[in-house]
This record gives sequence, C-alpha cells and structure tokens, in this order.
Amino acid sequence: MTLAVRYTSARTLGTAPAAACEPGPGEVELAPAYVGICGTDLHIFHGDMDARVAAPAVLGHEMAGRIVRVGPGVEGWRPGDAVTVMPLRWDDTCPACRAGHQHICQHLDFIGIDSPGAMQQRWTVPASTLIRLPGTLPLDQAALVEPTAVAVHDVGRAAVKDGEKVVVVGGGPVGILIALVARAAGAEVRVVELNAHRRLLAEELGLSTWDPATADITALVQRWTGEAGADVAFEVSGAAGGVDTAVDVLGVRGRLCLVAIHPRPREINLHRFFWRELSLVGARLYDRGDFERAVTLVADGTIPAQRLITKIVPLTEAPAAFEALESGGDVMKILVDCTDDTRGAAV
Repeated sequence: MTLAVRYTSARTLGTAPAAACEPGPGEVELAPAYVGICGTDLHIFHGDMDARVAAPAVLGHEMAGRIVRVGPGVEGWRPGDAVTVMPLRWDDTCPACRAGHQHICQHLDFIGIDSPGAMQQRWTVPASTLIRLPGTLPLDQAALVEPTAVAVHDVGRAAVKDGEKVVVVGGGPVGILIALVARAAGAEVRVVELNAHRRLLAEELGLSTWDPATADITALVQRWTGEAGADVAFEVSGAAGGVDTAVDVLGVRGRLCLVAIHPRPREINLHRFFWRELSLVGARLYDRGDFERAVTLVADGTIPAQRLITKIVPLTEAPAAFEALESGGDVMKILVDCTDDTRGAAV
C-alpha cells in the first residue's frame, strides 16, 4: 500500500493508504517526488469546486518524479526516467479538438481535478502525458515546470515582443513566472503587488515592483512609458481592482491577457476598450510546446525555481501546508515531498 492525500469535503484533507494501480496498455506508473500546491488546489480545498471534483479526490498536478513501471505497448520510456506530466486528457472528437485546440477540449479531463492527481506515492497516467526531464535538473525544481508552462502560454497568447512594456498585476507564483518569461522575451516588466514579501522576492529576482496601496499605478505607467501606456497587461490578481488597473494602464491598441480565474462576473470599462482599441485575450492551460519550453527555462536557470520554493513538507503534512498557503503572508510556493522519506525540509 502507498499513501495519498485526499480531499473529502470543504476544508477537509486527510492522508490515507491507497492501492497502487498496475499500468494498463499505454499507461505508466510513476513515483511522484515533489508536488506543488497551486491556487486551483486551494479553490478545491475551500469547497468552491465541489460541483466538478468527485470526493474523495487525490489532488495535485504540478509534479516531477520517476517512472516505476510501463504498461503494454508503451515505447520510448523505461523505469527510472525523470518526468513531469502535462495533466490533460482530451477526447480528440469535439469541435475544439478538431480545430487543433486539444488543451481546451470541450470535454477535457484535467488530471488532478477531474481525475486522481499526483499527491500520492504511486500514480498511474497515460504515457502520452509524459514530458521528459533532463537528468541534471533536480526534481524539486522540476515541480515548477507546470506553472512555468502556464506562464509560457500566457506570454505567447499576449504575443509579447522584444522591447514592449508589460505590467503584471498580481505577484504570486504565476505572476512572477509570467514576469520572468516576459523578461526573457525581451520585454520591460513591472509587477504590481500588495504583499511586501512577494514584492521583495520579485525585486531580488531583478524585477521592478509597485505597491498599489501607496502609489497611483496609472500615473507611474504614464511616466514610465512617456505617456504612451503599457503595451501589455496581465491580470493575475483575481480581484476587481486588479481588472481596473490592468485596463487603465494600457495604451492605444494595448493587449489585456486575463490569467486569473475570477469566481464571479466583473465590471469592466468597455469605453476604454472602444476609445483605445484595446484587445482582451483569455489564457488557459498550455500545450506540449509550452511545456517543453518551460523545461528549458527551468533547466537553464532563466526561471530560478529554487528561489520560488518557500518550503518542502512531507506528504503527511500536506493538510497543514494548505492552511499555511491559505493564510498568505510570507509563503510563495510549497512543495509536498511524496517520496518514502517523510522527513521533509525547509529550503
């Protein structure tokens, strides 16, 4: 028997034995090493996604680990290979898939939400979801490949170009990753974030930040851009005020990329869109190319993954880690150590 972290009801997580599932045709059995806790996991923990998540549910989709067994018909993979998982399973028959947009399949199975996730000591997944990792990349850092792939996709959707001025509204893990990926694309970036700890971390990574509690962000952008306004804004805060800021900072024909999941409809200044011919694009998930690019960015240090990991906890302490993330404060990214070694470590 192995251990798994299961969500059973709002604000209730537990660690319990789970039977390992022998891989079937086209499947592999993995030993997850590290699994990140993300904002979507917190939404599940709060009970906000009970209409979609069938309890008891094993959470987790930001992971890195190694192959334990391969099922019949699996080629190109062998036990011991270091991998991460692109946690998407699509039907290949719906209109979105037929149009080439499998990552937003109209019947998408997001593994770790709609089906069992990685926060367990053994995990069976389709071999088609595997992404190979370099042998030199530490597995704790590789657990940040999935959120980095989100950032790569977001920056691509916004079509960020060299020399453009970009404002990222929200300096949590995904916001910081977007800022780093946009910078790697040649953009000048500013991060708008209320939390002092997150601003400090961003600045330590060479990013410039603004505190919306003490500054007029629109005025700062006007001075920064010579009254032109920003070329691109990313809304990553999930707050109504963040939407207003992201719209207000944009210049003529600026692009707003909506990244955050807003739980309720938001008012938006459509007159601003009319007057400046703004564009709004949504950005959801990623494709294989985004994942492969993310592996490269983490492996070559463009994404300083180690600096973003606040701490690592053993699997048995995962429920407490959710509560620590919920409280905010000085926490950026917490990883759950799913190996048999349950000592855990702060980093």
